[in-house]
Amino acid sequence: MTKTKRILKWQRDPEGMRLRILEDAKQEFAAHGLAGARVDRIAINAGANKRMLYYHVGKKDDLYLAVLEGAYEKIRAEERRLDLEHLNPPKAIERLIDFTWNYFIRNPEFLALLNTENLARARHLKRSTKVKSMHSPFVEMIRTVVRRGVESGDFVVAVDPVQLYISIAALCFFYLSNSATLSVIFGRDLLSKEAKDERLTHMVALVLAALTGKSAAAFGPKPPRSRAPAHTGV
Repeated sequence: MTKTKRILKWQRDPEGMRLRILEDAKQEFAAHGLAGARVDRIAINAGANKRMLYYHVGKKDDLYLAVLEGAYEKIRAEERRLDLEHLNPPKAIERLIDFTWNYFIRNPEFLALLNTENLARARHLKRSTKVKSMHSPFVEMIRTVVRRGVESGDFVVAVDPVQLYISIAALCFFYLSNSATLSVIFGRDLLSKEAKDERLTHMVALVLAALTGKSAAAFGPKPPRSRAPAHTGV
């Protein structure tokens, strides 16, 4: 009876089942990599079985590719909601950096998936018919911000939007993916709130300095105002 109810539920909500499979697969691939991931574990955690999993998504490589495409689709969808076109160019770039940094922090499984696929030399991503089309509008969004910045005089150079985004992502990604070793090497907790806030401020200052031609100090934290000495009446 239980088995019958489970099958009927799957048939009533096939999209819900597919989404559960993909979510559990994302966690499995992020935790164990492609080689270490187990389809049996994914099916059990999703409340499915292997037959249902293969029916909804496909075999292990197909499932992994669907997870990758879903991960890119999620971040691109959130980036489109940043409303950069209605901000002045420096503020738009600051918002993009802030979003990228905090998205990576909130979604460590995304970084894990990227590491896995880079180790595979993007073998699976090359099969995707979706990923490249997802990135085109995002690149144009950054290109428009840069162009507006040059036209307004805020930016002194019209940088390649792809290079700009890669630089922003790299500043975020390297720090977070290497935080364990870097914390030991430099003797500080790079994942403390204070350290992460300091890193974000540094990245914003660095990128805006490159775009505006100003000193990075112009975009860093303001030094505390010195207090006037108390009047002693002497």
